[in-house]
Amino acid sequence: MSTSVVIILVALIVVIIKYVFSSRGPNPFETDTREPLKKMVHDKKEKKKVLKQGFVASKLPDNLDAIIIGSGIGGLGLAVLLAKVGKKVLVLEQHDRAGGCCHTFTEKGFEFDVGIHYIGGLEDHKPLRCMLDQMTNGQLQWEPLDNPFDHVVLGPPENRRHYPIYSGWSRFTEELKKRFPGEEKAIDEYVKLTKKTGRGIWFLVLLKLCSVPLAKFLVYTGLVKRLSFFFRMAPRSLTEVVNELTENKDLRAVLTYVFGTYGNIPKDASFAMHSLLLCHYLNGAWYPKGGASQIAYHMIPIIEKAGGAVLVRAPVNRILFNEDKEAYGVSVMKGQEEIHIRAPMVISNAGIFNTYQKLLPEDLQATPAIQKQLSMMKRGATGVSVFLGLTGTKEELGLKADNYWVFADNNFDELMENYVNGNREESAKNIPFLFVASPSAKDSTSEERSPGKSTLTLFFFAKYEWFEEWKDNKVTNRGTDYKELKETFTDSVLKMVMDIFPKITRDKVEYIDTGTPITNTHYIGAAKGEIYGADHGLARFSPELNVIVRPQTPLKNLYLTGQDMFLCGFAGALAGALTCGSAILNRNLHLDAVALAKKSKCGNGKFKREGAVLPKKKRKF
Repeated sequence: MSTSVVIILVALIVVIIKYVFSSRGPNPFETDTREPLKKMVHDKKEKKKVLKQGFVASKLPDNLDAIIIGSGIGGLGLAVLLAKVGKKVLVLEQHDRAGGCCHTFTEKGFEFDVGIHYIGGLEDHKPLRCMLDQMTNGQLQWEPLDNPFDHVVLGPPENRRHYPIYSGWSRFTEELKKRFPGEEKAIDEYVKLTKKTGRGIWFLVLLKLCSVPLAKFLVYTGLVKRLSFFFRMAPRSLTEVVNELTENKDLRAVLTYVFGTYGNIPKDASFAMHSLLLCHYLNGAWYPKGGASQIAYHMIPIIEKAGGAVLVRAPVNRILFNEDKEAYGVSVMKGQEEIHIRAPMVISNAGIFNTYQKLLPEDLQATPAIQKQLSMMKRGATGVSVFLGLTGTKEELGLKADNYWVFADNNFDELMENYVNGNREESAKNIPFLFVASPSAKDSTSEERSPGKSTLTLFFFAKYEWFEEWKDNKVTNRGTDYKELKETFTDSVLKMVMDIFPKITRDKVEYIDTGTPITNTHYIGAAKGEIYGADHGLARFSPELNVIVRPQTPLKNLYLTGQDMFLCGFAGALAGALTCGSAILNRNLHLDAVALAKKSKCGNGKFKREGAVLPKKKRKF
């Protein structure tokens, strides 16, 4: 290597280190804000006071620093980060309760979560756990799932194969080798590739946070792929990589089963995305104690303490811009009245399509920079959720703190393509994939709150177009044809559930409700029912896209946060909040989270959980 090349590379590394490690703004994680664990609140009226604060002009704070559109974790998380450095933030939610996909609903004494089924990366002293401790003042508690935490079920009832998925890389590998003798080399190579790829996520953060000229230089010189194994594997499909490792079709299926957590079948999924999910879950999975609503319930008071507010039934109908094309606030419809709210910055957690296609004036929508971003993204997967309220305890019904991934066969690509491309009525009777989880079995407080009752949440993919003809009907009365179609889908998955769980019979089903893609449009504001925001296929992981789609939009004072800005799911949307917060506060909050975890590991716990006994030494950050 010539001297000049070495000098260029050294200079480049110095510049990258500058952008990765420079921190000039305030740090939300500088002070340990955890408090002794308080008694958990389950009273619905008390929780309503926090989660269902309706929008009225008199509740609007003065002298706002920012307005955030959408109260999912990408919006709430960012609001907490800004509040912790003294910013006064207003979060506006179109639904009647805060939380986005973290919200819950209760019917006939049964509480259901709508989007939080399990979360990884919450081991003690890990960055995600430490961040969430700080972002809820230590009040959000987590319960580990059983081990195995997932079960993969393949084939029809007469030829069904069951493969448990264990947490812990060693245990995961050992158990797979027991189930698939002779495939040891393939399994070891898969684990090696997955770990190596997943560790490279930091380079995705770098592309979104460093200067645009530097990011483009890294991409267009090809250096990004030379320096990052993550981006080297990103254009390779999951099917391609796994099929090179083994000919065993059941093993291929087990190595790819979790594609449902990001919504792309294996042939369309990036191996990089899949690796992130495996790395996320393979050290364990957790569920929020007291239910998913505890997340928003413990975040909102922090926002309020800094002078901000989280208001619901507040549909933003447009973002306001001045003559210089600078965002200066939003407009909210209150009945027939349009209320303007001003702030020096507007941050959207409503998704890139809602933000650019619904909330911008037409002339700004048409700008080349906005259209370029939209052209690089497409809408993500849609699906159907079925909520079952059951008579009986988890022991009586054979339910555990785990999840089931049920497939009609082991060729996922062919199965899913035939299903989505098939006749709607026939597909409704032959659903090839089903995710089954029991929120009540995962939450130790459930029996206390709803004695003798259990819940199941079922999910499967379904096309938005199958339901689109009813999208303009009233949400509670879409007509007989719509109801019959929902019942066909529901009956199909009920048969699958009762076959997998023989203790669950028809007479145990006390409550049942089914939500379709157009239901998602109503409750979470997803225009086409997208559950993971923008599509997470191969194109999503191109370096070029990740240079262009970043927190700062082409319009001054307008930012993006959440899933579409980073990645899908709870952790992905929260990473979007950290990335957006990094741009706003002019410091790398991802590194701050890592530093927080390291300090946590070196010190004693500030307060012992479940006992509220003070340790001898206080924890310092």
